[in-house]
Amino acid sequence: MNPVPQAIAVLDFGSQYSQLITRRVREMQVYCELFPWNADPQKVLHIQPKGFILSGGPSSVYEKDAPFIPAYILESGLPVLGICYGMQSLAQALGGEVEPAGGREYGLAEIQTVASNPLIQQNSLQVWMSHGDRVRKVPEGFVVLAYSSHSPVAAMGDDSRRYYGLQFHPEVRHTQDGQEILKHFVLDICQVKPEWTPQSMIEQSIAAIQAQVGQEKVLSAVSGGVDSSVATALVLQAAGSQLDAVFVDTGLLREGEPRQVETAFKRSLGARLHVLDASREFFSKLAGVTEPEEKRRIIGETFIRTFEAQARLIGKPPFLVQGTIYPDVVESSAPDRSQAQRIKSHHNVGGLPPDLDFKLVEPLRYLFKDEVRAVGEALGLPRELVWRQPFPGPGLAVRCLGEVTPQRVEILRKADAIFTGELAEAGLLFQKETAAGVSQAFAVLLPVRSVGVMGDQRTYQETVALRAVTTEDFMTADWARLDHALLAKAANRIVNEVSGVNRVVYDITSKPPATIEWE
Repeated sequence: MNPVPQAIAVLDFGSQYSQLITRRVREMQVYCELFPWNADPQKVLHIQPKGFILSGGPSSVYEKDAPFIPAYILESGLPVLGICYGMQSLAQALGGEVEPAGGREYGLAEIQTVASNPLIQQNSLQVWMSHGDRVRKVPEGFVVLAYSSHSPVAAMGDDSRRYYGLQFHPEVRHTQDGQEILKHFVLDICQVKPEWTPQSMIEQSIAAIQAQVGQEKVLSAVSGGVDSSVATALVLQAAGSQLDAVFVDTGLLREGEPRQVETAFKRSLGARLHVLDASREFFSKLAGVTEPEEKRRIIGETFIRTFEAQARLIGKPPFLVQGTIYPDVVESSAPDRSQAQRIKSHHNVGGLPPDLDFKLVEPLRYLFKDEVRAVGEALGLPRELVWRQPFPGPGLAVRCLGEVTPQRVEILRKADAIFTGELAEAGLLFQKETAAGVSQAFAVLLPVRSVGVMGDQRTYQETVALRAVTTEDFMTADWARLDHALLAKAANRIVNEVSGVNRVVYDITSKPPATIEWE
């Protein structure tokens, strides 16, 4: 990401909450980027940070080869906020002492403040703890700001150097006034101005695109989803007639989607759109494949090969636009986010072939989904594109567990249309104006057959799972508590109207431990 006027850098020590820290800072309209703790200092300093936040992590600071605070952080003279392991690492680096806590402190705890400070304004508050070590002695120049029953140093600070540490996690919603604590650090102590707005995102993206592509032609991969639509709209503004858009009908799209996408795209963006029906090729390549990562690899490579073939017909544009967003990068553990474990490859991050014949243009690579939608609205894109239900790049292939065949995908497509149709009729599909409804909903076809009875005859057919979640950022999600009558109606319609299905189940798992998609 190019430098922005005001920024905060987060160093990732391996915490499950590291991305949440980044999100919370972004919610203040302040640009924030996450880096591995051992990232090249020049990459971190490139964003010209006005302060650093050190994340938590699973290690102990006294272990061999434990992550540590790089020297340039403390030499910068900038404010530093250490969270959990970040606080312990800060304490150790400056001459304090860290010890085993004698037992993990996990979950809600009450802290008491013992000194006035610019971070914590309350005398006591409920916070979220998750640690097995604690600071026994604060470094010289620090004072204890707060304590809990298990943490003699629940917060510490050195006002003169603007160094602070929190044993608890302010980025987690469970922490009372956690966002206010982070605001005090970012806005008051670091004195960052909240200038990360949709308009600034657009201006910066357009400038970056123009600098990257120059006068060269650009090819855009569009799916009709919000990510590819917003990415394409940004490139269209930046490169104009240099852009050709390609929509590939993989045969793995939702009910009526190819026609909807083509109509909405041409009407809204006005770019040159090439529509390709490659369904036979995709199904042929997926024949006999059941392993999720292999599906994603095949689909990613087939996408690229399709674009390469189209590119040859329109003058071989050297650049390819993709709607990669921040959660895609995080979950795929792309090379520039190497501290995170790979959860699954996204076809446009981890599923690309090594001999890619394009240079990628990814204007949304460091944006969260809500930021992408805000940019889409600021660009004037129609509501049906901006608030379209999220859909994975590999399409129904990763919702069709087991082998992907035209017949099984058609079963899934019909079941999905019934479920989402019932939710839409009930007014429960996500709407911007209200907090009601679900953020994402879909059907999954399982390679599980079970015995049923229809018309007094035995059946032995497949199972459909229904999935509906609520979420703010798609990094974490909870299952939607749908009305039983609605679920009953959807299930009844599916088994009666979709041939090959005799059982419907509802997924009540949150993220984590599950992901939103099943594959």
